Amino acid sequence: MIKWAGWLITLFGSAHMVLTLTLLGAGRHAGAWFSGELWRADLVEMNPATSALWLSVDSFGVPLIVIGLIVLWLNRHGSTPPPFIAWVLGIWVAIDAVIMPLTPWPVLLLGAILLLVGIRRAGPSPV
Repeated sequence: MIKWAGWLITLFGSAHMVLTLTLLGAGRHAGAWFSGELWRADLVEMNPATSALWLSVDSFGVPLIVIGLIVLWLNRHGSTPPPFIAWVLGIWVAIDAVIMPLTPWPVLLLGAILLLVGIRRAGPSPV
């Protein structure tokens, strides 16, 4: 279950990045990102380039990929991931579900549940 959770979390983060950059068109603002235009941007009243940056590159996509890969790496090396990863991910997803119910949050909730169940089944990890 830990392996499934790691792949699910990694896939979710990767899909978020790829889909926002391509399907939602955030990537077309890359010129503004690298030109320094955003250095003067107002974060309260975001322009389309700033909004696209926060939706894609500066979103939670990259950290989710990292978390998923860490879970997979730990599992591959015979270590059980710490339960706080599953708990924090689950709480974050629950908050996100209340704020934005029409997002694919159930996928990440499933990943957090699989991870938590897998951790509990694995028992304590040797330190």
